[in-house]
Amino acid sequence: MTQAVDFSIETFSSELGDVEIISNEKQRKRLSKDFSWFSPVLKDFFEGYEADVVVKPTTEEQVAQVVKTCVAHSVPLTLRGSGTGNYGQSTPMFGGVVMDMSAYKQPLWLKGGVARMQAGMRLAEVNKWTVPEGWEMRTMSSTFRLATVGGFFAGGFGGIGSITYGRLGERGNVLGAKVMTVEAEPQVIELRGDDALDLHHAYGTNGILLELEFAMAPALAWAEAIVVFDDFMDAARFGQALGEAGGVVKKLDTVLADPIPQMIELGDYAKPGQHVALVIIAENALQPMAEIAAEHNGTVAKQVAPEEVSDSNTLIEYTWNHTTLRALKQYKDVTYLQSGFRAGKNLEQIEHMYQHFGDEVPMHLEFLNIGGMMTCSGIQIVRYTTRERLDEIIAYHEAHDVHIANPHTHILEDGHNSGEADPRQLARKKAYDPKGLLNPGKMRAWGEVTELDNVG
Repeated sequence: MTQAVDFSIETFSSELGDVEIISNEKQRKRLSKDFSWFSPVLKDFFEGYEADVVVKPTTEEQVAQVVKTCVAHSVPLTLRGSGTGNYGQSTPMFGGVVMDMSAYKQPLWLKGGVARMQAGMRLAEVNKWTVPEGWEMRTMSSTFRLATVGGFFAGGFGGIGSITYGRLGERGNVLGAKVMTVEAEPQVIELRGDDALDLHHAYGTNGILLELEFAMAPALAWAEAIVVFDDFMDAARFGQALGEAGGVVKKLDTVLADPIPQMIELGDYAKPGQHVALVIIAENALQPMAEIAAEHNGTVAKQVAPEEVSDSNTLIEYTWNHTTLRALKQYKDVTYLQSGFRAGKNLEQIEHMYQHFGDEVPMHLEFLNIGGMMTCSGIQIVRYTTRERLDEIIAYHEAHDVHIANPHTHILEDGHNSGEADPRQLARKKAYDPKGLLNPGKMRAWGEVTELDNVG
């Protein structure tokens, strides 16, 4: 671990006032990690990286005091929500301070289908607050019980609800953000619309999220169902058809190829060799959903009425990244991919990859709306052998026009932008973190900028 310049934990701590400081070794190590162990590559890479100290502010003034102290001592500062990210977003590569934002969690206001909350509020707590008023989150991660709104925005992509509302970063989903800069005298800035999205999926490298403003969805009574298929492409075509059914109000549309149902304890509904679709839809859509299933040779194996669904008893637990989590609990030799199939040709691409890789890369599809078109993302299980073979699998997908958001890299640009820097994200970094203290080592473009500055 690289020690920060001019950094004494004792001196640093004495300047923080009443900010909670966590220096206990066991807690400090735990709070320096996230779910990057999903990847055998990142698990090895991040071994040994940890913060020198963890702080847990509860007010904006305390956040500002942490920032001032870090800037004064040139101490790296890495932000953390609940640590449910998969790419090492919360792991400090140069020691210093991890700022745990999970205690900065107050709901602020709800009006006109828009909710404003502090960044440390958990997604599940948002819904507990808003559902009684008739509103719920448009999209949320499968880790909704733990994930914070700030962590979801800074590191997430989409999730439950994306079948209707698309990616979290689609225009109209997140309306505003209150951000603090990392300077000797921190500024607090309100960003609206596209400007707020400059901090989306930036791993907390280019500004400190204080508050977020989300557009909400009408809260509905959601039913759940498991549909079973003997042929995988029948299941995939069902997923596409359900997604395209404009009159079917839906929240989740997941397809899992054999043997994933067996791997994640859904064997009571699917025999070996069978494939499943997991759907969450409005109760009044159960009949048309069953008709679409029958058209694609599917059988509804289970239906759950809304009153029987709860946070602890929901199909969400078997979808998105929780599919991978459940598989990893049972099988230590697997990992995963994150792929984007092209709208209009996604079924063709899926069939090709399914036939080409077979049981080496069992297919997991999450259908979603991208720019008004129905397509799907793959979160395929991969039977891991070597890093070289994993790279070959990734390269094959990309050679066949299937975008890979590589979950086996800690570099921001490689993880979701095919290696290309986002100029707007970089501009925010320059403006809001001029000393480069926020989560250093994750944004390649910033390293290239500072190298050029040093040469100059």
